[in-house]
Amino acid sequence: MEDAITPMDPVFLQLGPLTIHWYAVLILLGVGIGYVMANHEANKRGLPKDLFADLLLWALPISIISARLYYVIFRFEQFADDPIRVFFIWEGGIAIHGALIGAVMTAIVFAKKRGVSFWKIADVAAPSILIGQAIGRWGNFVNQEVYGGSVSREFLEGLFLPEWIINQMFIDGTYYHPTFLYESLWNIVGVAILLLLRRANLRQGELFLSYIIWYSVGRFFIEGVRLDYLLIGDTMIRTAQLLSVVLIVVALILWVYRRLAVKPPRYLEASSSGKNSTKKK
Repeated sequence: MEDAITPMDPVFLQLGPLTIHWYAVLILLGVGIGYVMANHEANKRGLPKDLFADLLLWALPISIISARLYYVIFRFEQFADDPIRVFFIWEGGIAIHGALIGAVMTAIVFAKKRGVSFWKIADVAAPSILIGQAIGRWGNFVNQEVYGGSVSREFLEGLFLPEWIINQMFIDGTYYHPTFLYESLWNIVGVAILLLLRRANLRQGELFLSYIIWYSVGRFFIEGVRLDYLLIGDTMIRTAQLLSVVLIVVALILWVYRRLAVKPPRYLEASSSGKNSTKKK
């Protein structure tokens, strides 16, 4: 019976020569929901009306390119014999850390040119980024990627997973850990925590740093289960785990430094004065 399990079709829609994959649809869905959340919060906090729409126009393509470049750099041998496949992102193979690097760099430049605090933008966007990541992981599910070591069917049933998820985790005759699901659920819990921290009225920048710490802690442990990890050169050091540790340390250092030396305003206080401070062109 198990040999007859058919994986989900990765194609969402076929219109003549145009093929739209579930992977792209789910990533765009995550981006769309994240944008609506961020834009709603930005309006409440007195930021310019079209700020996040304008930022998204730059950050989205740049983050997709940087996410793909990050993956290709660490998996170059996968594309060496057929370089054109570098552009086939619908097959999977984009790294969230690469996307974050591109998005943060874009936001820093964008904020400077708009005369708005980067930390204010980052705080507003933090829960949105995490919900986008949570939804985007389901694109990996459809592609049958981002899974962990082999497990039994009984193990998956013990997680109370629906049959359609269990069946999709049956790959080449073996069941695997649904690490895509572990990370998606971790991110959803993180969104709830960040929304609660908004009410706690942390210092400006600390909501974004909380996101960095939360995501990195989860990613460090989940990465240890995954089979499709990226390595640092010829070492056995997993890239995502090393980067997660670095990000946690840097985030904590920035948190302490900003509290002691910068003493930024609190999130709600900084937001309430945002209308006046962001009219500067």
